[in-house]
Amino acid sequence: MNNHEAADTAQTQSAVPTLDVRNLVKHFPVRRQFMLRRSVQTVQAVAGVSFELHDRQTLALVGESGCGKSTTGRCVLRLLEPTSGEVVFRGRNFLALNKKDLREARRDLQIVFQDPYASLNPRHQVSQIVAEPLIIHGASRSDAQIRARELLELVQLRPEHANRFPHEFSGGQRQRIGIARALALEPDVLVLDEPVSALDVSIQAGVVNLLSDLQDRLNLAYLFIAHDLSVVRHLSDHVAVMYLGKIVETGTRNDVYNQPSHPYTQALLSAVPIPDPKRERARKRIMLQGELPDSVHPPSGCRFRTRCW
Repeated sequence: MNNHEAADTAQTQSAVPTLDVRNLVKHFPVRRQFMLRRSVQTVQAVAGVSFELHDRQTLALVGESGCGKSTTGRCVLRLLEPTSGEVVFRGRNFLALNKKDLREARRDLQIVFQDPYASLNPRHQVSQIVAEPLIIHGASRSDAQIRARELLELVQLRPEHANRFPHEFSGGQRQRIGIARALALEPDVLVLDEPVSALDVSIQAGVVNLLSDLQDRLNLAYLFIAHDLSVVRHLSDHVAVMYLGKIVETGTRNDVYNQPSHPYTQALLSAVPIPDPKRERARKRIMLQGELPDSVHPPSGCRFRTRCW
């Protein structure tokens, strides 16, 4: 049984989702320079997003840049405070927790950021970076350092790497460090915010394989945010396609890839390269017309209607 089949089995056994996001909304106020205290307009970055994530499952949230994927991930963790909605984690409304309870609950939900260099403190050694979450949550420095070295080995880095600084590593190695830090508190859910988009194609496969292996070994659930549908296909169980702040289609990986129902999903999939040259030349590419609508004044009804053929 592979990872995806195991996830489907686990979901069948437990109908209660690990993470249940309900009608999540995030608006950003737009203020004019001469009216700094007064909101003039509102950017509707996330407009009523709902999805479920089960144990050992990978839900891929996909769409073009600017559609609200990363904002959704940050709202789930309350790195950004949502405007409204619910994020229910194992029966508790994550958005209703006070600061003390939120700090404790975040042990179970962690994030891996897109840019591995920007997310690592350049002044700290790698062992300090990985050990920091453990120390914040009460572990002694000696125990945290021991655990940090174990985590570096878990993500396939050498023990001697612990005393180096982030600038001494390649992009792929830095992302592995970020993954090790996210795993320090033994979370149940990882939000992966485009974890391989900043890496060379030759390095992406290694990181994707590592994530798949870690999910199997540690029983993790992933919210995998990405725009590269060829990468998503290798790791996801379910796919949610997002456009201009809304989810326009959701389903199992096979259903979305083999029988896409929404025109936007069809357009995205038509741009994914096919390794067979004959099939690649024979297929029809769907080119989207027009510009992405303004999220301050989105189209009424289906938000894709202004670009739908």
